[in-house]
Amino acid sequence: MPVKIRLARHGRKRYAYYHIVVADSRAPRDGRYIERIGSYNPNTNPATIDLNIEKALTWLSNGAQPTDTTRAILSYKGVLMKKHLLEGVKKGAFDEAEADRRFQKWLEGKEAAIQAKKDRLANEKTEAKKQRISEESKINAERAAQIAKKNSELAAEAKAEQAEEAAEETSGEEAQAE
Repeated sequence: MPVKIRLARHGRKRYAYYHIVVADSRAPRDGRYIERIGSYNPNTNPATIDLNIEKALTWLSNGAQPTDTTRAILSYKGVLMKKHLLEGVKKGAFDEAEADRRFQKWLEGKEAAIQAKKDRLANEKTEAKKQRISEESKINAERAAQIAKKNSELAAEAKAEQAEEAAEETSGEEAQAE
């Protein structure tokens, strides 16, 4: 029975998430599977991957073949690295403690890279927000200047009209006095 580690699609239209499953290669994509070993949600940034590393490592060592996408996911999470290190232990290249140390060092570097990406995305978001606010404040200042200019013109016209009315009244009073 050829066993594959692959993705089973779930979710709604245009918003899919996937279960990472171990299944017979002849079974339908979303159908019967042997064991579920994780989930993958590409809708978040960065993508959310929840994987049981021990189960995946067991299935890989038993001969299960991952599909291209699941191979990338397993590589991203370090399962293939762990498998490679364990094969080095079997061959006698180094002991298991050294393999664990190397894996932990790799894992820390990977987590640091992921955290750096999250921080970069958060900073970009805040910078974009600050820029939008500054652009809006410039536009508001321009609008306020235009409104103030228009109001001052209207006030000047009103004063001119009052002055004309006052001049007409005084000329009218002088005409009546004569």
